[in-house]
Amino acid sequence: MKKNQLIISPKTKVLHLIETYPELENVLINYVPAFKKLKNPILRRTVAKIATLQQAASIGNVNVGDLINHLRKEVGQDLIKNEIENTYNTLQPEWFDTAKIVQELDVRDMLAAGEHPVNQVMADLKKLPANSIYKMIAPFLPAPLIDKASSIDAKHWVVKEREDLFIIYFIMTGK
Repeated sequence: MKKNQLIISPKTKVLHLIETYPELENVLINYVPAFKKLKNPILRRTVAKIATLQQAASIGNVNVGDLINHLRKEVGQDLIKNEIENTYNTLQPEWFDTAKIVQELDVRDMLAAGEHPVNQVMADLKKLPANSIYKMIAPFLPAPLIDKASSIDAKHWVVKEREDLFIIYFIMTGK
């Protein structure tokens, strides 16, 4: 391993990883075809800049420990114990009820225009009435956004409709 190089961990930002180890971009793409989106300059500047490898593993539906070890092996770093779990709720929660959906946002056009929806979603969630549901539609799992929403006590449920369509439901129960 080169001195002062990035130590790959679940908290490593995707963009930092591929800037430090450019050879790992193709390794990521080969490991999980969904990562080919890294080639899109807009997603590279927005999502890859803030997404961690743990979040990327969730997006790609792969075990984060396996991904980390695969990348570490490629650059000659020691392997880690495989005890990291994905933290996104994919099972329908008891709080879900379609009648409680009061707001919906499809972020696909925003992302295509190079805009990042996190500020819009966070503002919407902060105004969401208690026990009401916010529905978000995205072309991939927006792991950094879900993590940010969790920081304000928003609960979530992720529904993967297909490889390029995710529905994320949020509820603010603590108001």
